[in-house]
Amino acid sequence: MKKKKALILGATGQDGSYMIDLLLKKNYEVHGLYRKSSVGNTNNIDHVISNRKIYNKRFFLHKGDLLDTVSLSNIINSINPKEIYNFADQDHVGWSYEIPSYSFRTTALSVIEIFEILRKKNKKIKFFQPISSNIFGETKKFKQNEKTTPEPNSIYALAKTTALYASKMYSKVYKLHICGAIFFNHESPKRHRDYVSKKIVQNVCEIYHKKRKYIYLGNIKSKIDWGYAKEYVEYAWKIMQRKKPDFYIIGSGKNNSVEYFVKRCFQYVGLDYKKYIKIDKKLFRPSQTRNLLANTIKAKKDLNFKLKTDLDGLIKIMMDEELKKYNE
Repeated sequence: MKKKKALILGATGQDGSYMIDLLLKKNYEVHGLYRKSSVGNTNNIDHVISNRKIYNKRFFLHKGDLLDTVSLSNIINSINPKEIYNFADQDHVGWSYEIPSYSFRTTALSVIEIFEILRKKNKKIKFFQPISSNIFGETKKFKQNEKTTPEPNSIYALAKTTALYASKMYSKVYKLHICGAIFFNHESPKRHRDYVSKKIVQNVCEIYHKKRKYIYLGNIKSKIDWGYAKEYVEYAWKIMQRKKPDFYIIGSGKNNSVEYFVKRCFQYVGLDYKKYIKIDKKLFRPSQTRNLLANTIKAKKDLNFKLKTDLDGLIKIMMDEELKKYNE
């Protein structure tokens, strides 16, 4: 039986690398795209690259870039995948204020260019496009569902909103199979240290091991709907397997403050967070997103959506992995 082929854009990132693991378990032939800036930064997939039974036999890496249509077109044509998962973008909200044009091109325009490649090539390729809950930045709705109107308040959120509408348009007008999820915050040990969850975990472990005195944070009162990235990626695959392309809200449906996250991390190593935390006004964002909360009724109905890991479980996973580094 021929193996199903999948192409993962953003193969070295958190979500892309979890998707590689999942698809290899499901016996796919997996192809990953990585760009020049990821060379030497393949930590998340090194375990696959160093596995001789898998690398260049069931898992292949391709050089390319979302902003280079020629490389994308060549790769899609040479692999001819059944499924494409797009986990590549400029996904840092803070950075998007500093590099607006680049952020928009990478996160929105590149998606439209891929749709153009698919439209001209082969309508049978299925495409998964993740969207961020940041698109609801200014919403007054207490909980957000698939029908909540996007109200972006950052360039990143604006780009993701564009990607969402482009997905729906190309799906409807050109009958392409484009599906996706509106993901609420999802973290893991693979998170980059630019993100507050990973920053907290790393800093707390450094304080515990006497390598740092304090942790500097911005608005610790802001509340976040947090989940475990590894589980969210499983739902990306489930959404892709559905006959009709559609978009689903994927989140925990629970809100916790940044302060709660810090407190639990410190408690995990037996320390009182109040002794080590410093608020730095420079770390406040230019525009504050409202408290976002996922309404997952549709996902529960269609996908049997149910998360196994709550926030305390996620903190344990991230802290254990970080503390391990001090024992190696």
